[in-house]
Amino acid sequence: MLLFPPPSPPLFRPANFTPNPRWRPSILPQRLLAASNEVDAFTQSSGYLFDLSSSEAESLTEYNVSRIAAIYRRKPFILLRRLFQISTTLGKWFAFRYYDRITERSDLMFQVRAAELRKILVQLGPAYVKIAQAISSRPDLIPPSYLDELSLLQDRIAPFSTKVAFDTIEQELGLPINAIFSEISPEPVAAASLGQVYKARLRSNGKVVAVKVQRPGVRAAMSLDILILRYLAGVIRIVGKLNTDLQSVVDEWASSLFREMDYKGEADNGIKFKQLYGSIKDVVVPEMYVEQTTRKVLTMQWIEGQKLAEVKDLYLIEVGVYCSFNQLLESGFYHADPHPGNLLRTYDGKLAYLDFGMMGEFKEELREGFIEACLHLVNRDYDALAEDFVTLGLLPATADREAVTKALTDVFRNAVIRGVSNISFGQLLGNLGTTMYKFKFRLPSYFSLVIRSLAVLEGIAIGSNPNYKVLGSTYPWIARKVLTDSSPKLQSSLQTLLYKDGVFRIDRLESLLTESLRARTDRTVVKKQVEDESKMVIKQVLSLALNEKGASVREILLEEVAKGLDALGLATLDSMISAMTANLPFRPYSSSSMTTEDITNLRTLQSLVLLLSRLQQTETSVTEVKGSSVAIQKPYSNEAALISGQEMLSVISELPQDLQQQLLRLPADLAGKLVSRVFARTVRRAFL
Repeated sequence: MLLFPPPSPPLFRPANFTPNPRWRPSILPQRLLAASNEVDAFTQSSGYLFDLSSSEAESLTEYNVSRIAAIYRRKPFILLRRLFQISTTLGKWFAFRYYDRITERSDLMFQVRAAELRKILVQLGPAYVKIAQAISSRPDLIPPSYLDELSLLQDRIAPFSTKVAFDTIEQELGLPINAIFSEISPEPVAAASLGQVYKARLRSNGKVVAVKVQRPGVRAAMSLDILILRYLAGVIRIVGKLNTDLQSVVDEWASSLFREMDYKGEADNGIKFKQLYGSIKDVVVPEMYVEQTTRKVLTMQWIEGQKLAEVKDLYLIEVGVYCSFNQLLESGFYHADPHPGNLLRTYDGKLAYLDFGMMGEFKEELREGFIEACLHLVNRDYDALAEDFVTLGLLPATADREAVTKALTDVFRNAVIRGVSNISFGQLLGNLGTTMYKFKFRLPSYFSLVIRSLAVLEGIAIGSNPNYKVLGSTYPWIARKVLTDSSPKLQSSLQTLLYKDGVFRIDRLESLLTESLRARTDRTVVKKQVEDESKMVIKQVLSLALNEKGASVREILLEEVAKGLDALGLATLDSMISAMTANLPFRPYSSSSMTTEDITNLRTLQSLVLLLSRLQQTETSVTEVKGSSVAIQKPYSNEAALISGQEMLSVISELPQDLQQQLLRLPADLAGKLVSRVFARTVRRAFL
């Protein structure tokens, strides 16, 4: 849903209506202005689908395939007519494309056929428009001519009659329109596949609002098309011998569409979304007016802005990635339809989310499985990745894990070797296609919406920056969550990731810490840091380690430092004894007391000190991309020196009081671990 000031025709003035001259100037995009003058192609071509009695229409308030099938069994002629319409319109288009190919006119007619396809989809109705909208958000997969035409489906759907819309408002809200609004635009300011939007002012409080009215007959049309698509999905599964229950995938998509057609449910979703994510910096979620909202009419705060895909603000795309991370991996309540028409850049430079009809729930065990899969992918642990696919429901438990691991290694090796920041989400899915077919991967019903959400977001970003990778931008947040989450499963994953055969893998910790430091959305990340850069990084590392959420990492670090100090004590003792006995004719202490484990622990301590040195030398520079600032991280220097003690005290003094107290407890905690280790080693060597 796009929100723009309305066109210039005279305002509709109900009784006691006060005109507002500021609404008169026309700033409406030319393509939408043209659309408002078109005949409603959907009603003209598919109006016969509205032929349902009122009781039948009311029975379709939620998705129920049995009820839908029962309705259309009593209307076989409508079903046959719809099948004939779909097959002839799409069949004719494919025939022309084939003719263009054999006559070698494909390039010449490319743009013409793209425009024809868009018009056909509009005539066929919302189900096909919704599918096309999802495809149109992938500029890396769709030819430019088709992309340009299909992207118009975001905001160029011919509106239905305003009189019908106003009648619907009065019927749904039970009041004359002049009793609800003191002003309302005479024509819709935006029209979409499911409804259209008017700009109005509430009489009760004077607030400017967007009023969305549902398109008549949309529920009947959607239900029949879903019934047909569901049947085709079953045929395709049988013919293709697929392991995925395609009908369940259609059912999940259909359920989300039916929820999207319930505007009262959408208002509830918007309220919940605002509670969960409205406090994120530079994220705007409109207020919902539930008293003026019903199943077919939605009233919400008016938001002015431009489509995010048009302004190419990479900072706001990063904000969107961060917000999506919170949705998918923190709360599990996510926006499943983030197409360009639902993401706006407000005029004060913030990211506004609109249209909360299509939302999804990502269960905690699946969120944790997704995080583990990303970790294992980045760290090239393909055995564990195969297990993750079983956890996520993509692979049956009976699958040949060894064969799957080999296939995954072949698929992902080249993608991962270029580094996490270069991993394309869309490319991974494409590369995985053959393997999924070979090993009969299943697509759980939840999976399609999650993947669509991430893929659409990457598609929008690619429109601004062809090199953008959504997984590369999301991984820093995954790294931070693994380091700070209290979930037993993720803590176990962290232990498994950092230790192999009991040996601490400092490189893995360094990778997680370095990536987690990039997980920032504050605008200061795009400003050049000069003298305070090292202090800022040290402060972040301390905050991460001292925070209650960082208890797992803190315990690991204290344990490794204690091991290292113990080994350092042994090495010092060996050096002292060696120096004292160097001039004696015989050596009473001829062998070192250090074991291979002690040597490893000493090296780990040295690596931890060097790690802190390297982290603080992580530099942030600024690159300007078409007016937007983007943070780019430079490699750190291995020859860096630690910040001075005075600077460290300054950093500590800036920490919150609770973190300072936690820092004061660290020496005692470390001493306790060190004494315990020394005592255990002494007892072990004395009696074993």
